[in-house]
Amino acid sequence: MAQSLAKIDIHAVFSTKKREPLLADDWLEEAFTVLAGATNNLGCQSLIAGGVADHVHILFQLGRTVSIADALKTIKSTSSAWVNQTRGLPAAFHWQAGDAAFSVSQSNVEEVRKYILRQPERHAKQSFQDELRDWLGRYEIEWDERYVWD
Repeated sequence: MAQSLAKIDIHAVFSTKKREPLLADDWLEEAFTVLAGATNNLGCQSLIAGGVADHVHILFQLGRTVSIADALKTIKSTSSAWVNQTRGLPAAFHWQAGDAAFSVSQSNVEEVRKYILRQPERHAKQSFQDELRDWLGRYEIEWDERYVWD
């Protein structure tokens, strides 16, 4: 085969540092646009970015030549720089050091997209921590509570 082909859909989740509710309603949609743009600039295809005041979800197709770790590092650094340069927060904005990434089968892409769109409804009833615990359990990922929440 002469071509190198891949299609890997990723659902990534990360929070603000210490899960502080810093993503303000009046610029949250713009932040999602910045996250999507940073994703696309890496050669990945953003399918949707969404979330609430203390965390975000991004569904994207991983570019064939970029690792998940490198993609998330760049997406987080680009978007935090945007927040710090444009939002005038009283202290420097940071994302949490860690993140979570889950593979998504082609047959579940639309379900995950809808899940991300419904974040405000979901978090009226469930905390970010419980949501992430659910995802980690669903994917059978072992984690240590002492290190997940920074």
